[in-house]
This record gives sequence, structure tokens and C-alpha cells, in this order.
Amino acid sequence: MIADPDLPLNISVSSRSSASAIPGEAWTRLCPAGHPFLNADFLAIVERHGAAAPESGWTARHLVASDESGAVVGLLPLYIKSHSHGDFIYDWSWAAAYRQLGRQYYPKLMSCLPHTPVAGTRILVAEGPHSAAIRQALVEAAKALANRYAASSWHVALATEAETDRLRSEGLLISHDVQFHWLDPGCGDFDGYLATFSAVKRRKVRAERRRVAESGLSIETRHGDQIDAAEWPLLHALYASTFDRFGNHAAFSAACFADLAAALGRRMVAFIARDRGLPVAVAICFRSDDALFGRYWGSSGNYHSLHFELCFYQGIAYCLREGLRRFEPGAGGEHKLARGFTPTVVHSAHWISDPGMRQLLARHLALQGEAVAEYRDDAAEHLPFRRDASPSQGG
Repeated sequence: MIADPDLPLNISVSSRSSASAIPGEAWTRLCPAGHPFLNADFLAIVERHGAAAPESGWTARHLVASDESGAVVGLLPLYIKSHSHGDFIYDWSWAAAYRQLGRQYYPKLMSCLPHTPVAGTRILVAEGPHSAAIRQALVEAAKALANRYAASSWHVALATEAETDRLRSEGLLISHDVQFHWLDPGCGDFDGYLATFSAVKRRKVRAERRRVAESGLSIETRHGDQIDAAEWPLLHALYASTFDRFGNHAAFSAACFADLAAALGRRMVAFIARDRGLPVAVAICFRSDDALFGRYWGSSGNYHSLHFELCFYQGIAYCLREGLRRFEPGAGGEHKLARGFTPTVVHSAHWISDPGMRQLLARHLALQGEAVAEYRDDAAEHLPFRRDASPSQGG
């Protein structure tokens, strides 16, 4: 039955302690089609394998909006967190400021993709006459949940621009950051892409790719449904080595990757370098219908230019072959500029429970927004493109 748009919708909001406790049909209906992360499979698997579980400081309290008939009409992924790892809002200084003032910053609430710095919709509502009311009900429920758990804040990480505007109108503060995204300039293939570079930058990329080609390593592209579960321990060891090198913890296990590969199939893309048949480096990416997202990288040794080849050039070539218009290779990294990744401003939204801290952070974020915009413009001056062939600058 279709709801009468002239009648108010009686919306109730409740929470769930896991993504798998929400009907798969609701995820399929409300999530963006083809998205590799914002779906029941990805969230349920990373929760089940402990990457986003209470023992690792992530306690799921996903919000579910239902109508009078009990049908799910809205979803808001949400976690109670006891730390700031893996959510990509970079609020360690906020936590320090709370401590200096004798206040508690944790727990906080997060609406985000665990360990995944990919922007996109966070409040999942089917478009219709009651969409605005459903979104507002979910926002108010998140604020109420923050009060219930005595949380300092509720954060919506890397929301879309439209969603950011709506959250600003609901009283949330907005922060800004820069990522580096590849945007297809309509060049056809990799040689066509390099033709958009200045001569000096073009020679540099070709020299890097030539070193890898002459190294004796073989490189292959495989999708999740082409990787046997028995292969994941070796590939995972490469991924984990990157974290071990810097004294950090690898969030995903080999079994987690294997389950993600089985569930997502062609939505997972792995670029693998082999030496005499054995994998020595890997870049694990994911894809939607129009974009490639990356990447979990690891290598067993120091191979000249191999990082650039697997993490950037193979991904760009894949996008050009597959007709994907965008490649987002993860957070940070000014070295991406020389490979043609455009500085792009991304946004997060923040509900701060304490009025005094809210005012303090509002002043800080106003200055931050100006600095980020200036940095984006300055960084764009270092892109490798010819002046007559530069892709449009990211927003």
C-alpha cells in the first residue's frame, strides 16, 4: 500500500546491535545500488570478524525507522566508539581538548564505514513524500541516543554534500578535509590519459611503469569471486605487513577478506604482483557501478615503483577498461598529485552535546574550512596536466 502524502507518517525508530539483525531486503531496497560498502554484507562481515565489534571498540547501535505497518523506511548505520581509530574524522585533538578541560570525550557515536575512508550517503531513506520526516526522525534518534549513552558527540563521517547541508540545518557542525580523486577526463585508455600530462610528468610515469615491467614481476587483476579462500592467508600477510612496519594493527583478518570476497564477488578487485608465482605485493580495492575505491596495500619487499603501479596505475587502467568514471584511492597522500589525482574537499558532520564545546569547535571548524579550501587550490597547482587538458577541479 502506498502512503498518502497528505497524511503524516507515524515513524518509530529503534536500534539494532548488528547489521545482520536488519532484514537484508531493507538494506537492498534503501542502500545505493551496487555500492560495495554500504550494504548488509560488508557491515555484517566486518562486525562478525571483529573489525567493528565491541572487543575492538565498536558497538553497533544501527538505527531503524519503521512505519505503522512495521516496514523499514530508513536506516542509519551507527556505532558507539571508545577511540578514534578507523573512522577518518581525525578528532584526536578534540579528545585532547576535552581531557585538558577535565571532560570525557569517549564514548562518542559514529555513523561511518568502519576502516573505510569513502564518502557517500549515510542516512538511508527511499525518496518519497515522507523522506524529509524519516531523515529528521533518524537524526533526532541519534541525538537522543547520544544523550542516553552520555556520549560527547555524534559524528557523520564523509557524508555527501547534499546530506551535509541537511545536517547543518539540523544543528550539526561541518568539518572539511581533502582527498585525492582520479576523474576520467574522457581519454579512452592509459596512453590517452598520459597524453593529458605535461611532457616531463609523462616521462616520469612511463619510467616508473617501465621499471616495474622490467623487474620480472608479473601483475594480475582478479575479482573477489576469482580468489580462492585458501589464497587469502598469503595475501593477508602482505596487507598486515604494512601495519606491522609502522606498529599499527591490521583491522581485517584473512578470514574477513575471504568472506568479503565471497559475498561481494566482482565488487572486490585485487591487483597482485607475483615473483615466480608467489604473491609479493597486493592492492585490494572495491568498486561500485561507476567508481573504484582503494586500497589495502602490502608488500613483502622494497620493489622500485611497485607501490605506484599497483595502487594507482593499475587502478586507473582498470577504470578506463571498465568504464568507471572515478577512482578514490584512500585518505591522504600528496604523492597522488603527480599521478593525476585531483584534490577534492570532503565533509563530515558533528553533533556536539555540550553547548560550550560546540561553540569552541564551531570557531575552530570555521577557520579549518578556509584553510582546507586554500590548501585544495594550492595543491591543484601541482597537478601534472597540460593547461589545455586539465580535468575539472574537485569540489
